[in-house]
Amino acid sequence: MNILFLSTWFPYPPDNGSKIRVYHLLRALAQRHDVTLLSFAFGTARPQEATTLRNWCARVEAVECDPFARHHVPALARFLSPRPVVTAPLPEMAAAVDRVAAETTFDAVIASTEVMATYAAHLDGTPLILEEHNSFSRMMQDRYDAQQTPLQRLRCWASWQKTRYYEAALFRRCDLCVMVSEQDRQATLALPRYRGRVVVIPNGVDCEHHRPGLTAPVPDTLIYNGALTYSANYDAMRYYLTEIHPLIRRENPHATLTITGATAGVDLSGLPLDDGVHLSGYVDDIRPLVAGASVCIAPLRQGGGTRLKILEAMALGTPVVATRKGAEGLDVSDGVDIVLADQPAAFAAAVLQLLRDPAERARLAANARRLVESRYDWAQIGQCFVELVEDVVAQRRQERAA
Repeated sequence: MNILFLSTWFPYPPDNGSKIRVYHLLRALAQRHDVTLLSFAFGTARPQEATTLRNWCARVEAVECDPFARHHVPALARFLSPRPVVTAPLPEMAAAVDRVAAETTFDAVIASTEVMATYAAHLDGTPLILEEHNSFSRMMQDRYDAQQTPLQRLRCWASWQKTRYYEAALFRRCDLCVMVSEQDRQATLALPRYRGRVVVIPNGVDCEHHRPGLTAPVPDTLIYNGALTYSANYDAMRYYLTEIHPLIRRENPHATLTITGATAGVDLSGLPLDDGVHLSGYVDDIRPLVAGASVCIAPLRQGGGTRLKILEAMALGTPVVATRKGAEGLDVSDGVDIVLADQPAAFAAAVLQLLRDPAERARLAANARRLVESRYDWAQIGQCFVELVEDVVAQRRQERAA
């Protein structure tokens, strides 16, 4: 089959969750089908170096444009817009889709996130799969639930309802919607008058690339492998540094935390950083940093999807302490392959216990590695995704034949 894959994020280098997901789904698709990748390229994207993608795909094209930056508009305009402003089509990408569609007949088009779904209208009649990384309406509901003042609750409620109706209309045009967690799937099925097909394809980890023993863990070291440029990560670190970090340092003054990822444009003054916190900045390969830590923390309170940062730590043999929100969507067991704690004192106590007990760290790490090998290896997940796409195309062909 000929498949057009429209991606918000150019997946090379695969250095954030969205890029990693697209990278591995593309690899699986390209093993059995001819794939054309058409993607925005911005930030750390390096299309000119994407040799692996060009080896896999029949065609790779990048539109050098940041869809998020182009849609920075005043708050009132965003509020009044009937759709998320980032989903409004940009002429550069629309022209590229038109050109590619005129040159090739596609059996299916995959829109990776709602941002790209608007461009799929340029291939009217072609089976459409929406490959979504988060339920945006569910995130808006979480935002509404977190508000305290009546005015803010009203504003967020209006935005939430607007998003629900926009997504319902958008998703009805799709033959299949793919979500990364059961929670996101249920939120999608609850959209107004939506009766479409929604399937969970979870996030995963390359178990061959991420292996235990890459480097020896350094005592009393913690890591948070999530870039502060993402608001949910920033909130997690503000929460941790304000309410949990002081409790850990009081009991163990030698304990340190490394936060990975770029910090360009991040308001670091909003984080209570001290000499026990190290910002690594952008690194090409974070595996040695994660493998070299005694404990990986994931004190998330916001966001959706499933956390690749947790899966990567598990695959590398680094035990994880997370909030329940942080581990949401993962089939984990508290005290078996992860430690879950939502309150600051409990979170700090769990971290301190693991720092003191190498045998417990080893037990958790071994169980977690078995879990990701059995349920979260990209090789298995990618195969499931390919079969879903093939099923959608076969079903559409049967309908046309009938």
